[in-house]
Amino acid sequence: MARSQLKPFAPRGLLRNPHLQSIVPSLTPRRQLVLRQAAPLLAASTELLLDGGEGVRLQAFYAAPAQPNGRLAVLLHGWEGSADATYLLSLGQALFDEGCEVIRLNLRDHGNTQHLNRGLFHSCLLPEVAAAVTDCAQRFAGRKVWLVGFSLGGNFMLRVAALPSSAPLQLAGVVAVSPVLDPARAMQALDDGLWIYRRYFVHKWSRSLMRKQALWPDEYDFRQLLRDGDLRRMTATLIAQHTHYPSLEDYFAGYAITGERLATLTAPAVILAAEDDPIIPVADLARLAPSPLLRVVRTAHGGHTGFLEALGAGSWANQFVLAQMSGSDATAAL
Repeated sequence: MARSQLKPFAPRGLLRNPHLQSIVPSLTPRRQLVLRQAAPLLAASTELLLDGGEGVRLQAFYAAPAQPNGRLAVLLHGWEGSADATYLLSLGQALFDEGCEVIRLNLRDHGNTQHLNRGLFHSCLLPEVAAAVTDCAQRFAGRKVWLVGFSLGGNFMLRVAALPSSAPLQLAGVVAVSPVLDPARAMQALDDGLWIYRRYFVHKWSRSLMRKQALWPDEYDFRQLLRDGDLRRMTATLIAQHTHYPSLEDYFAGYAITGERLATLTAPAVILAAEDDPIIPVADLARLAPSPLLRVVRTAHGGHTGFLEALGAGSWANQFVLAQMSGSDATAAL
């Protein structure tokens, strides 16, 4: 997509509301539409079990178009999403249509993969995601590898690209859509925001933990924790019982990308962030380390990973990602 083709993001009518932008993409009508549109991607997808190091296995799905263009996009969902998340399928199909090979990666314990690893997922498990990305790059050597993540997935992909060990991969670039910046501040935004977000995440996380317990009954008993139903207290309990972090604050600091975390980027990276994101405070963008390899593109609207211009349209974030991968300077169009 040429630079001149990427128009500014201009949602219509009620879609200028940040909560509708954040919620509508998850609703059934929207998902059914995307599933129909993504049928070619899904039909071409085959399962991969990637090496996460130290015996860890992460599931992914690989799809190759009939005429590959030499680019490989590794896509990563947000917390309690999956490789089949609506936004990932929508972007994956858009990339597939342009000739990109697409890998949709599942984080540990996401996408019904609780059976693959005994240990429990948490957001500081960066080494296994980095190892999985390395596995992808090695299996598909010769491709220009792009990392694209949404929300927590964007946070992970930026952290992967900031690891010195990623330099030999010679990544073509990273695109992070609505990435988690400072987890402590994101949690506070959830606590202070609409109840529907807290309920959504508690419901999805509880379902995942129940599945983990059923598969590993000798290892886990979450019954008391699940009766709590409070996102912050649930997180604090899980971190205290299943990680080495001494406090919730230390855990949050472990995967924050504010401060100097991105000063060591090994590849060009761009962050797409909406100023009205109800979950990720946009003010935290000012706390990112300056880097010649990092660009931040801000839009007035878009909510959290939404970027819908119309109910029946594809996400503008798809166009944005395509523009980055084609070498366009998207900031010139905003």
